[in-house]
Amino acid sequence: MMYVLLLLGFFLLIKGADYFVEASSSIARALRIPSIIIGLTIVAFGTSAPELSVSVSASITGNNDIAVGNVIGSNLFNLLVVLGACGVIRPFSVKLRWDYAASMFVAAALFVMILFDQTVNRMDGIILLVFFLAFVGFTVRDAIVNRIVTSEEIKTLSPVRCAVYIIGGLAAIVWGGDLVVDNASAIAASFGLSQNLIGLTIVALGTSLPELVTSVVASRKGENGLALGNVIGSNIFNILLVLGASAAIHPLLVNPFSIYDTAFLIIASGITWLLCRSKNRISRMEGGFMLAMYLVYLIYVIVR
Repeated sequence: MMYVLLLLGFFLLIKGADYFVEASSSIARALRIPSIIIGLTIVAFGTSAPELSVSVSASITGNNDIAVGNVIGSNLFNLLVVLGACGVIRPFSVKLRWDYAASMFVAAALFVMILFDQTVNRMDGIILLVFFLAFVGFTVRDAIVNRIVTSEEIKTLSPVRCAVYIIGGLAAIVWGGDLVVDNASAIAASFGLSQNLIGLTIVALGTSLPELVTSVVASRKGENGLALGNVIGSNIFNILLVLGASAAIHPLLVNPFSIYDTAFLIIASGITWLLCRSKNRISRMEGGFMLAMYLVYLIYVIVR
């Protein structure tokens, strides 16, 4: 039965992402704005919803000491595995904008916050939420300034169909992710794998499955801006909104290893920036290199 539920989870993930991306692309066309902006907002918020729900619930109950580590791990997975997998499956053009610099800035800000006292207190949380509101404001302004002017008739989905696709697609992504994590963990445990290894691999993958599947589907459909925007937006949302809201509710204790993980996130962001800037694209070789970077990090996490 576990194997059937695992397959059902993957089916829901893939079909949910398919409908979610189609509706998001339709919204971008209807509003005549670049798809990367939709990726930075609607898609990024949708795929980050599970992390937000889990972290805020944990903060309310006081079980929040691993929240920072979870966010950093998710951001590293998004950056290296999601973008890397998109590049390996289908190389795509990349034009980095101010939002990528913003993602590096918020990672550096988090590093400074946790470096000295290894906590993210309420004031830190409020500061992160203020940064989040500023990011949303800049993104809305960006959407207005960069509207695509055209006299051609644009084919879009009806508003009702769009809403059904987005809500239904997102629900399928979240439910499918839960089924995959729960049943893959149970199958791995039945083979005698340790809970630590399961947590670092299967559960970490599961929390980022929405971003992975959505970006890969978007990339295969030629919606490169949507795929890139989803990764950048999710990483910004995770730090500013997820950690900000969680810390504002209850101060977050930080595992000392998270300082090194955050430093690695900043370094990985810099290397990814260099790879993207070299030829303004992510090739299969560069995507493979990014996946290899994550594998090295994962080995380090397991053996430390």
